[in-house]
Amino acid sequence: MEHVYFLMIIALAVLAVIDLIVGVSNDAVNFLNSAIGSKAISVKKILIIASLGVLVGALTSSGMMEVARKGIFNPGMFAFQDIIYIFMAVMITDILLLDVFNTLGMPTSTTVSIVFELLGAAVAMSLIKIAASDTETVAHIWKYINYSTAILIIMGILLSVVVAFTVGAIVQFISRLIYSFQINSRPIIVNTLFGGSALTAISYFIFIKGLKGSSFYKDIKHVLDENLILIIGGGFLFWLIFSYLATKIFKWNVLVIIIAVGTFSLAMAFSGNDLVNFIGVPIAGWNSYEAWHAAFLAHGTAATDFPMSVLAKKVPSNDFLLLLAGGIMVLTIWFSSKAKEVIKTGVDLSRQDEGTEKFKPNNTARFVVRIAIGLNKVFSTIIPKKTLKKIDKQFQRPVVVLSKEKSFEAPAFDMVRASVNLVIAGILITIGTSFHLPLSTTYVTFMVAMGTSLADRAWGRESAVYRVSGVLNVIGGWFLTALVAFTASAIALYLIHIGGPVMIAVLLALVFFLIVKNYINHSKKVKKEQAARQLKKAELKTISEVIDQSSDHITEVLTRIIKLYNAVIKELATNDLNKLSKSKKHVNKLNDEINILKDDVFDFIKGLDDTSVEASRFYILVLASLQDIAQSMEYIVKSSHNHVNNNHKPLKNSQNKDLIAIRNKLGDFIDDIKLLFNTNNFSDLSSITTEKNEVLNHVSDSIDRQIKRIRTEETSKKNSSLYFGLLLETQDFINAIEKILNLYQNYYNSINKNKI
Repeated sequence: MEHVYFLMIIALAVLAVIDLIVGVSNDAVNFLNSAIGSKAISVKKILIIASLGVLVGALTSSGMMEVARKGIFNPGMFAFQDIIYIFMAVMITDILLLDVFNTLGMPTSTTVSIVFELLGAAVAMSLIKIAASDTETVAHIWKYINYSTAILIIMGILLSVVVAFTVGAIVQFISRLIYSFQINSRPIIVNTLFGGSALTAISYFIFIKGLKGSSFYKDIKHVLDENLILIIGGGFLFWLIFSYLATKIFKWNVLVIIIAVGTFSLAMAFSGNDLVNFIGVPIAGWNSYEAWHAAFLAHGTAATDFPMSVLAKKVPSNDFLLLLAGGIMVLTIWFSSKAKEVIKTGVDLSRQDEGTEKFKPNNTARFVVRIAIGLNKVFSTIIPKKTLKKIDKQFQRPVVVLSKEKSFEAPAFDMVRASVNLVIAGILITIGTSFHLPLSTTYVTFMVAMGTSLADRAWGRESAVYRVSGVLNVIGGWFLTALVAFTASAIALYLIHIGGPVMIAVLLALVFFLIVKNYINHSKKVKKEQAARQLKKAELKTISEVIDQSSDHITEVLTRIIKLYNAVIKELATNDLNKLSKSKKHVNKLNDEINILKDDVFDFIKGLDDTSVEASRFYILVLASLQDIAQSMEYIVKSSHNHVNNNHKPLKNSQNKDLIAIRNKLGDFIDDIKLLFNTNNFSDLSSITTEKNEVLNHVSDSIDRQIKRIRTEETSKKNSSLYFGLLLETQDFINAIEKILNLYQNYYNSINKNKI
């Protein structure tokens, strides 16, 4: 039987590696957002600095390992088999949970998930032991659960979200009052004091507080305690002198130095805090196995009879294992295919300028924004106008004119905000780590970034509702993660308790199957996205560029529309609800892409040269017609989906035949139009007009035939409503196509007249 437990330890080690990769891919790049968003340092240098921070932080995380061993439950109340079952349930659930949340694109936290998984599995095992006892009741559960520490950890995570947002906002507001947006014109004394304060804070909280978790802290503890004031004062003086010399003599930008050191410190704090999420449970499992195996060899103690009081004792950390885990984290940061997406999300939500928002507004976000606007009016009446003017002056952003070719190089926010993000997040995470409290680094860094962006007036009237919605989504994701983690881990533990090693093998097989399946699906998705043509905003200046780009948009929309139309007619005839659901997603995506193009019209018009203002009207009319086409297709798809989803009567054979005939004629019509746009020959549209009339006549005849059916044989009201809707919307988007053709014909006719 001992071999079975050894195999479980090996499984825990493998799960730890997978968890490191999946978990770090999910949230480790959060500490890169500020440096990359400010574009103060090249991405390659940022990754090198962050990698060094992760490796150093790994060595300081040993104190956090106590959380996995005794932070949530009292190990002395459980036997070795109970503990190993708990750890197996936790690791299996953690990987499945992260994988599912990543697949769904839901925000999650590795810290929240591991804490609530430990709590869920421990509670389930406690209830199992209580049920098997003749003397214990549910009230005795607190003998098993270390509720005081568990509550402290949970409250610490909750409090960190509020504190991170508040402190980030306050510090950023003060920093902006000092610096304004005129960074280069600030006196040397400002850079010196700001640099000295920021670098001193980083030094103290990272290199002194952070060392508390390391294995060698006890050797230098007395030196640090006895000379604490001297160390802080000396450090502040050193960094003041350093900042002055860097600014005055070497002409360095002290903010760049703060961003570099801050990235290192935040990476170090992240590694020191989050490493326990990935390897804390497997290491505790190994410690448990060593203790039981020694007792088994010496006395033949069974796994069900060996109490795990040994986990309550402090166990020396293994620096080699910590460095190995840190190395895996570093490799994941460099090579994770999801890193760019995670960075983009964080940067977009805190960027200074407006743009495409990821989160959709909701009623709660709208209410919060209205309250904020009301409070702003109240404060505006209380604070003297002179003071308000001085504050507003510090928040006036300089007008920077960039060419269209250079616009993508503009940073999402400036270096002052990036510095505050890094310093505050690093300090908060390190404080939590020094008290052995696992914080959610994802939410700390996110909420600090949200707080600083709010204070920096990045949440304007145009974007506030979207940013608030993003914050609410993250907080909602936290609660969802906690609930799912607790429940899933408890269920996994119960299944393992019933099925033993066989059930563990089944769950492990499920884990590996889902990991491989999702990896393959993700690879296919990436390749598909790279190969697929999407409607994207182009950097256009002249009418000829607008014409060419619009032609591409029209061809792409028509290709996707006829593909959707063909699919819906077929799916409606076969009552295929699953495929209709997929068509519904495709048409929603097409509408979203066209809406993005319409949202970008403002920037598009501003970017045109003075000689091509006529392109604005042309482009707007083309987009309006494309939107009409997409909306007609949306109605066709959604009404068909609702009809089948509500289990209404299917269309009659005669109706399906009419729709198939229309589909075939429409397909030929659109193919000829695409050829027209590919050749840019709009001089003679007579043949196209003839085809269009043939399709419309067929639609009109189908309407007449349906009217006759209603008067003679048709008995389904829903059926007729759907059928008329399909035909009328088909007419509408054919007419929208005709409008586009007329626009292009008028344009090319005007060109020919000018040439003559």
